[in-house]
Amino acid sequence: MRAAVCVRAGGPEVLEIREVPVPEVREGWSLVRVKGAGLNRSELRTRQGHSPNVRFPRVLGIECVGTVAASTAPELPEGTTVAAVMGEMGREFDGGYAEYALLPNSLLMPVTTTLAWDVLAALPETYLTAQGSLDALGVGPGGQGRLLIRGGTSSVGMAAASIAAGYGVEIAATTRRRDKVGALIGAGVDHVIVDTGEPLTAGLRAIWPEGPDHVLDLVGARTAVDSLRLVRRGGTVCVAGSLSGWAIPDFEPIAMIPSGTRLTAFHSDDIKGSAGAAVLQRIVHQVEAGVYRPNVDRVFGLDDIVAAHRYMENDQASGKVVVVP
Repeated sequence: MRAAVCVRAGGPEVLEIREVPVPEVREGWSLVRVKGAGLNRSELRTRQGHSPNVRFPRVLGIECVGTVAASTAPELPEGTTVAAVMGEMGREFDGGYAEYALLPNSLLMPVTTTLAWDVLAALPETYLTAQGSLDALGVGPGGQGRLLIRGGTSSVGMAAASIAAGYGVEIAATTRRRDKVGALIGAGVDHVIVDTGEPLTAGLRAIWPEGPDHVLDLVGARTAVDSLRLVRRGGTVCVAGSLSGWAIPDFEPIAMIPSGTRLTAFHSDDIKGSAGAAVLQRIVHQVEAGVYRPNVDRVFGLDDIVAAHRYMENDQASGKVVVVP
């Protein structure tokens, strides 16, 4: 089979297309014929060498969709459409950047759908993370509250906007590029704030004088403390992305979290396997019904994986980038 193998830490060029053996099925695992894999910035960081537990060479890819080619689980017969996310895919064992992936049965989420493979591939990690983050914030149906999404044109940001717009929530979102304003409006955002690197306070207060009730911070380390200052007193900030890195230097909770304001987080590993299966199926139904509007920015072939990583690394996407074998 063909696989994109990350041969060492480095730039996009360290991803090499190689012919490798199709993995042999073993007890507790299933062989999945990969039909699509969404790209994620965590894979970019792993490729760059920022995941110290990962040993190269490694087939990256923390998610994929496809069909069961062979399985040791009776409930996963050959031909079943499945999705998989996280659970050390592409890190401890080879992931979705290949024509086949050998995955633990516990990770596989059977899905019934009429969606095209590239659309389905854009959903698991992105929409499950968006849904989990909104749940952590307490954002739900009924249109209550004001939501600020920082890093709005990331794939999770676009998905969160789509879900929250379906709830009827008033949404503001940030982007660093004016040419992405239209994409955010198309995703259901009511107010777009172009982030020039200056404090957001003035622009945000012009929209909501008291501040947002909820902030979904997908930029992460660089902006989390500022988000705590922007949210209304008693509001909630959820950090669910790491566009600016993993750690907040010199973080002092008592000094930096206003009294009564809540800081939480969401990690997509919480919704792997059976924990996310029913949620993913509901998301698929909502996409099929036109309630959610997934934004597939661009689809690359597996042979173009270097170009796909370069596209992602250069922040050219508005929404999800997908690779198909």
